[in-house]
Amino acid sequence: MPKLLGNETFGANLKRIRLTCGLTQEQTVAKLQVLGSPISRSTYSLIEMGRGNLFVSDLVGLQMIFGVKYEEFFKDISTCRSSKKPE
Repeated sequence: MPKLLGNETFGANLKRIRLTCGLTQEQTVAKLQVLGSPISRSTYSLIEMGRGNLFVSDLVGLQMIFGVKYEEFFKDISTCRSSKKPE
């Protein structure tokens, strides 16, 4: 199963979306588990911190749970891989 590599901006977006929906990490993980994901709260926490990777199937589940467009997860993410900004 393909994974998305962790990113601090992605994690911050994920946290913002979750909080906007009024859910705790525990509630979010419970909803993902009902959808068939074996994700733990500690793994989910690492993803929100930008230090964990996310299965694509879990992103699909999060989109369903939060009811947002996929673009919201990727808001303000640079197209440049390095910390330097393109000129």
